Amino acid sequence: MPTPRTRTDARASRAARISGLYAITPELDDTQRLVRLARAAIDGGARVLQLRHKSAVPGLRQEQARALAELCVARGVLFIVNDDAALAAAVDADGVHLGEDDGDIDAARALLGPDRLIGVSCYGDVARGRAMAAAGADYLAFGSLFPSTVKPGARRASLSQLGEARTLGLPVVGIGGIDAYNARSVVEAGADAVAVIADLFGDAHGTRDAENVRRAAERIARAVAPTLAARAAAPMLERR
Repeated sequence: MPTPRTRTDARASRAARISGLYAITPELDDTQRLVRLARAAIDGGARVLQLRHKSAVPGLRQEQARALAELCVARGVLFIVNDDAALAAAVDADGVHLGEDDGDIDAARALLGPDRLIGVSCYGDVARGRAMAAAGADYLAFGSLFPSTVKPGARRASLSQLGEARTLGLPVVGIGGIDAYNARSVVEAGADAVAVIADLFGDAHGTRDAENVRRAAERIARAVAPTLAARAAAPMLERR
């Protein structure tokens, strides 16, 4: 029987989809607007969507999580809930993302079951990434890679740490101050995905309209696509 840290086929399949643009939602109380902007991000190329609304009351968070879960199922996009494993389980999300103060992996796994993803923030600490991988994490996020308007005081990570993190054998996500101009450097350094809020939605409160969100998503997705495609093709070329 698999242990909680054994990666099931379903979980491995989900983890393999962490690639390209990883959209993190702005903090909006208007659920309809949030869904509209999230749909635009997906239309522009986002492959993963994370609900992040730390200031929302529980009822609103659940309402928004359910609405975004339905959207992501319909569009074939991974849906991740920030910092709340119980909510992720309640809405049948693809997984949860945990910061260092959001509880441990074993507790989240007990709520989520064996097939859902647990991502963790590693900041600029590859040793933490190694420990989290051993504890059963499914992907690792490093940042802030660049100055961030969402978290101006965030701890910084370096691009070189993304390459180190790749040796841990899990998908790597870069976050913090990423935009269409520097996103390519992030994947070239080793990230599988780039997590973006401000350059996608305008700022942490989602001031862009849906059309401009879609265009922003297209720019970011287009910036990282060649490097990711070349990386995906490399193993096939080696087998020939």
